[in-house]
Amino acid sequence: MELFLILAIALGALWLMSSRTRKQQRVAQEFRNNLVPGDEVMTASGLLGTVVAVEDDVITLESSPGAHTRWIRAAIAKKIDPPVEEIDDVEDDADLDDEVDELDDLDQRDAVVTDADRISRANDDVIDVPDDLSSLPPARKDGEPDTK
Repeated sequence: MELFLILAIALGALWLMSSRTRKQQRVAQEFRNNLVPGDEVMTASGLLGTVVAVEDDVITLESSPGAHTRWIRAAIAKKIDPPVEEIDDVEDDADLDDEVDELDDLDQRDAVVTDADRISRANDDVIDVPDDLSSLPPARKDGEPDTK
């Protein structure tokens, strides 16, 4: 009796795992069947491109302007959403303008040092590096190493 119970639990677990896999496969197949020109996709090998043409089981992708490659439908892994540009909040801009006005009023604008200022000042210090060996002492002619 215990053997049948263990066998029933094992078969139930296998059935649950396979049903999840089948569901994922159905979703992926539905996605691939709904590809249209203009969709940005990634292949299973990691190539990013835009769908240019869909013909039966062949998808033509454009990875860079003028570079077209043909892929079988099953090689398309997922759709890539275009990046969304962040829009600056109007309130943040107003707060920043208020802070700049306060700095102008206090004549402290010169006290604010940005990273760009630090970099430009660091580039002002010139290090003189000789481009030849003329500044080195002459080599010893007796073949012995220097003791200095």
